[in-house]
Amino acid sequence: MTEDDYNKKRFLSQRQAEHNSARPTPAESAATTQSDATESTEPSEVNVDAAEEAFYELFWEISRTSFEDYLKDHPDTLKNGWEGIYINEAGLYKNGTSIYTQQGEQVLAIDVPNKLLLVRVSGTGYLGVLAIGKDPAQLRCEASAGIGSYGQTLGEIVNNSGGVIGMTASGFYDPDGNGSGGILAGYAMCEGKPYGYHYGDTGYKRIELATDNHFYICNSNTETTPDTTDAVEFSPALIIDGELMVGGFYDWNGINPRAAIGQSEYGEILMLIIEGRQVGRSIGTDTETCAKILMKHKGYTAMNLDGGTSAVMYYHGEYVTRCSNRAIDSRLLPNAWVYGNYDE
Repeated sequence: MTEDDYNKKRFLSQRQAEHNSARPTPAESAATTQSDATESTEPSEVNVDAAEEAFYELFWEISRTSFEDYLKDHPDTLKNGWEGIYINEAGLYKNGTSIYTQQGEQVLAIDVPNKLLLVRVSGTGYLGVLAIGKDPAQLRCEASAGIGSYGQTLGEIVNNSGGVIGMTASGFYDPDGNGSGGILAGYAMCEGKPYGYHYGDTGYKRIELATDNHFYICNSNTETTPDTTDAVEFSPALIIDGELMVGGFYDWNGINPRAAIGQSEYGEILMLIIEGRQVGRSIGTDTETCAKILMKHKGYTAMNLDGGTSAVMYYHGEYVTRCSNRAIDSRLLPNAWVYGNYDE
């Protein structure tokens, strides 16, 4: 990476930090709620109100009306308080919840302890899951145990790393569709350790996660910066600086299973899987549609990842999206993006 690219990266970090600072944190929101609350003879009521408002501040996407209706039908949801809410109806054989986002999506899971929200995304011909991780410090790229020679299923990689949720990351050498998932296509960095070789082809990009917990997109034929901790190379970039970067690209207009990862303008991690090649359920979609889904959630930076049969998502011990090959849950993969339970 040139000095100009490096300086631009630092500028973007400062700019994004300034943008994030305009939105109060849940703690700030809770403090404001407490200080503005009318004095009560029951102090616990003030604390409950503060925790409730902090919840809605953190999960700003949730339709408050639909969640209040859900609580009336499921009062046990609050048995561990607002900070302990855990709802999981995201499994393949579950129907989701009656909660909706302001964007009109069905909520599949609300995991306050892990600061995670899973929603159903759908449109003409496609079905998928968008996972939103509120704490970017909990993301990393995890290598399979046999990277370089053999891969592992997504579930194995997530479980071995102690993560909460994971999705596909790098592509891999796959002759006639029979690759072992071990030999990377392009370059990756997993928790500071480099693997593979940079794509030299024009148009390939690299998404880098830096020590400031922000994503940056660079050309694949440049070197990673010293503050990069995790990285994956693929193509194309979907969103840069909040601007849509795809549309009209012939090579990426096909209807296929898709995978994409990015970050919102609030710093949230956006993990998207679109199922495909399943008549009657989900055929798939193009990269532009993926980008627009992420932009509905304030997407600021995002990149397309290896899709096809590799495009799967795994959450809390089960797959929450169907692999396009119905005979398996997951292909053998060289690495995976994993979120949650990360102790650096």
